[in-house]
Amino acid sequence: MNENILVVDDEKEIADLIEVYLKNDGYNVYKFYNGTEALKCIENTPLDLALLDIMIPDVDGFHICQKIREKYYYPVIMLTAKVEDGDKIMGLTLGADDYITKPFNPLEVVARVKTQLRRYTRYNKNVERKSDKMMEYDIRGLLINNKNHKCYLFGKELQLTPIEFSILWYLCERQGNVVSSEELFEAVWGEKYFNNNNTVMAHIGRLREKLGEPAKKPKFIKTVWGVGYTIEK
Repeated sequence: MNENILVVDDEKEIADLIEVYLKNDGYNVYKFYNGTEALKCIENTPLDLALLDIMIPDVDGFHICQKIREKYYYPVIMLTAKVEDGDKIMGLTLGADDYITKPFNPLEVVARVKTQLRRYTRYNKNVERKSDKMMEYDIRGLLINNKNHKCYLFGKELQLTPIEFSILWYLCERQGNVVSSEELFEAVWGEKYFNNNNTVMAHIGRLREKLGEPAKKPKFIKTVWGVGYTIEK
């Protein structure tokens, strides 16, 4: 195992507790109680996942997440005492992959970490396995390449997270077909889908924002109500 996990939380007891549980599971933990030191670590240390508290006095978790996404694609899990949808939408927009609300069971944190790392590792292996041949779609100005993991809209590169890229690629591969939320979730996340899961919808919304899609008449990712999502031919 030995993956490197960044833990940032100004509540010392919480950060220390997470560190203990992660280390007991074999992870290397880089723990900080402030955002300034965490940002230095991000620049100088190869990381595999970040656990970020939102309410950090000096540099908040949103800003740290945004800085990570400027260069890196590894999973980001936000820790928050808030449950407002606005915070979740903000985090997802900036590139967070998951949310854990305080108070939480440390075992849940470890389980979420394992899930995100498993998905991230599987995604990278899929890219490596397919990298021997060019895999690219050009759909009405949207260019996506699965060899170099880059996506352009009318020549401008889009900064997509691994999950966003996986969703968009999956839909492009099935262009002209409707893909259900269940199929998308199980294909991208590799887990069983439950009816009350809004994860796919949230990530589709974030993708549409990055694509500059109007809510009522999207050009690329269209909703087929009661069925799923499609990119038309």
